Amino acid sequence: MCGIIGYVGDKKIVPLLIEGLKKLEYRGYDSAGICVLDGGMLKSIKDKGRISELEKEEPLKWISGNAGIAHTRWATHGKPDEINAHPHFDCKKEIAIVHNGIIENYQSLKKLLIKEGHMISSETDSEIIAHLIEKFYEGDLEEAVTRVLKLLEGTYGLAVLSNKEEKIIVAKKGSPLVIGVGDGEMFIASDISPIIEHTNKIIYLSDGEVGIITKDRYIIKNIDGNGVDKKVHEVKWSIDQIEKGNFKHFMLKEIFEQPEVIRNTFRGRIKDGKIKLSLNIDFKKIKRIILTACGTSWHSAVIGKYLIEEYAKIPCEVDYASEFRYRNPMVNTDDLLIAISQSGETADTIAALKEAKGKGAKTLGIVNVVGSTISREVDSGIYLHAGPETGVASTKAFTSQIAALTLFSLYLGQESGMDIDNEILKEMEIIPEKIEKVLENSERIRNIASRFKDKNNFLYFGRGINFPVALEGALKLKEISYIHAEGYPAAEMKHGPIALIDKNMPIVFLATKSSISSKILSNIEEVYARDGKIISVVNEKTPEVEKFSEELIIVPETIEELSPIINVISLQLLAYHIADLKGLDVDKPRNLAKSVTVE
Repeated sequence: MCGIIGYVGDKKIVPLLIEGLKKLEYRGYDSAGICVLDGGMLKSIKDKGRISELEKEEPLKWISGNAGIAHTRWATHGKPDEINAHPHFDCKKEIAIVHNGIIENYQSLKKLLIKEGHMISSETDSEIIAHLIEKFYEGDLEEAVTRVLKLLEGTYGLAVLSNKEEKIIVAKKGSPLVIGVGDGEMFIASDISPIIEHTNKIIYLSDGEVGIITKDRYIIKNIDGNGVDKKVHEVKWSIDQIEKGNFKHFMLKEIFEQPEVIRNTFRGRIKDGKIKLSLNIDFKKIKRIILTACGTSWHSAVIGKYLIEEYAKIPCEVDYASEFRYRNPMVNTDDLLIAISQSGETADTIAALKEAKGKGAKTLGIVNVVGSTISREVDSGIYLHAGPETGVASTKAFTSQIAALTLFSLYLGQESGMDIDNEILKEMEIIPEKIEKVLENSERIRNIASRFKDKNNFLYFGRGINFPVALEGALKLKEISYIHAEGYPAAEMKHGPIALIDKNMPIVFLATKSSISSKILSNIEEVYARDGKIISVVNEKTPEVEKFSEELIIVPETIEELSPIINVISLQLLAYHIADLKGLDVDKPRNLAKSVTVE
């Protein structure tokens, strides 16, 4: 889970690489470094910590050149320090590499290299790549890199620079890498965020592909040396979408973008009382659906199960992608696996997708990033159109995933001959306006946050389709405030969690109107009787809830199936304001990275 940026061209290279790293810092920020080919020498600066620490290094002022690579790290092998920071070099400092991924057989390769006299200086799995390239280099960098790739087991997004050739060699397997095509200049990066201000012409590398990049051209080959014809995509995202604007943090900006995001997810997909999706799967042959994802996307998948079974009447299962392929799952040719991922590059979700495909299942992706690995691997897909999400804690991607799953559920029912209830179509049309009403309560929620920011534990309770919202609310608080929080189905409270409740325990109840509102009220009374400090998310003040609650968060009423979209935004704001009031780095929470591209 690291960020890579590279450039070949005539611009001032050090500022370009540093600015690129800043835009990639959400992918990793334990350490950072750059290397530039300057006058036939590889000149490099590395430092532990954030990009701001690297930027202070005085020697950067004296480095210039026309080709360079840079890296911001999220540690896997080896602690975060200057020695383990990328780029890594061979013994002669003639080869530099930056790498995202994990080399599974690095220990055996390392032993071989040491036996041959190579001095390995870091604890990383990545450094051995530079030494292997040195071992095979005979005047042709491309050939040496290709020979090394055939020895590596694991995953890589790799960029290689030599002091003898003004080019960058890149390679991809299981870790994202893109090429930006400019006018007399070329870029490479882990994603488009650091290069979109320079060019919107993007090539997405596929697994097993190698790119040879000079300032005037690119060549793409497979690992066997055969040429590959790649489509150049014109990306619609703009630099304005990626910048924070007037918001203090990306996370807050992305929370406030959700009305427009939901409009974009629905736009053009609801017409004349019908759901319009271009999906080339014969759903009449599908007998079971498996939804798989990780983290926040897994929570949206659980909501998707409720929606699909409600509107399409097809049995659904939800699997953690990280567990799916390791339990020898029973998958058949009449199954549909739905892979959900904001980035479309989540390593575990890609592995689960490939496992299902290998067993004959049909596959569908719900992703945000056009051209991502999942979007290319699946039989069909639904793009979220949420725009770039930079904050590590996902917000707008989650609500747009729910919106996309709602569309898909209704579409499935429609395809099987069921009529779509006009009430839900009307609600889908006005849900962005209701989200705006929630956002108007941001300061009120901040006041609530100020009361509870110093608590050490939280519980979140929901029922039915809002149980996953309780899970997501707890996850958001954990991710950015470092407060221990757990989400539960409210009915499970009596089976253990009730033992935790005392006068110091805040409990968040999702108590908006539903078919089981009376059950939630009963759970609230049980917590009140044990002195818990109750924060209730409700549609209106009612005497029944108000007398038991320390605080009320009032949100607009909608139909039960769409209530997760409304309700979760209030919990996103609560988590954000608690973390911000504690003075924490909301966009870069400790130990986390945005796109989990390693297992």
